Amino acid sequence: MDFPNNRVYRIGVIGTGIAGSAVYELAYRVGRLLAERGAIVYTGGLGGVMEAAARGALEAGGLTVGILPGRKAEEANPYIRIPVVTDMGHARNVILVRSVQGLIAVSGGYGTLSEIALALKMWKPVVGLRTWPGIEGVVYEDSPEEAVSKLFLILEGEG
Repeated sequence: MDFPNNRVYRIGVIGTGIAGSAVYELAYRVGRLLAERGAIVYTGGLGGVMEAAARGALEAGGLTVGILPGRKAEEANPYIRIPVVTDMGHARNVILVRSVQGLIAVSGGYGTLSEIALALKMWKPVVGLRTWPGIEGVVYEDSPEEAVSKLFLILEGEG
């Protein structure tokens, strides 16, 4: 892995817990691309976008962290290598957002919207990929490649 500026970035991938095949593929590609660039991929640890991003990252040789809402590490999807058990339900979103340097939102419902809002409130960059439209502060991109590239540019102070 080649780490830009000798940094290992912690990137959150957030999105819907129930994903159709097109959204699953987008999240998978995001996770894979992040791992290929040396990032540690954080998700909420469950299904849908969270599973797809973790799967992509793990299959690319990356490290995956799941910030779980429940009481058991076994609740994590099979692609999570470091489960963090919170027993906090949706409040775990704060831990996820606090733990990362930037986020990519893929699709998503109200849980994703809350994570986007928390990230913006904490001055963390958010790149949106087919997610909630028109949110001031979110940078929108059209492909996984563009989303990952843009987030890295922002984190490196070039975007």
